[in-house]
Amino acid sequence: QVQLLESGGGLVQAGGFLRLSCVASGDISSIYGMNWLRQGSGKERELVAAISTNGESTYIADSVKGRFSISYDNAKNTMYLQMNSLKVEDTAAYYCHAELFGNPGGYWGPGTQVTVSS
Repeated sequence: QVQLLESGGGLVQAGGFLRLSCVASGDISSIYGMNWLRQGSGKERELVAAISTNGESTYIADSVKGRFSISYDNAKNTMYLQMNSLKVEDTAAYYCHAELFGNPGGYWGPGTQVTVSS
């Protein structure tokens, strides 16, 4: 079992920044990758960024490239999403997802809301 908990969401004006955190606990030794996904109202869930826990591989979606960055702190078992130059269209619930060996579905956090006002 793995537990994930996101934090750092909130209300920010367009052009502002936020840093999301996702802390993993439990059987974290089985985690090999972690992802940030988001889902806006009436929209499909979108993969925003991904990282391997060894830090060797990262992915940033084209829609946020150049504005968002992802990192993982092994010492703190925490994944971060630094979001700069936020746009109204970044408004969404942001979810943390962990990929584990032997567990195709992985685990999800409860999500954190990001709202960007114009």
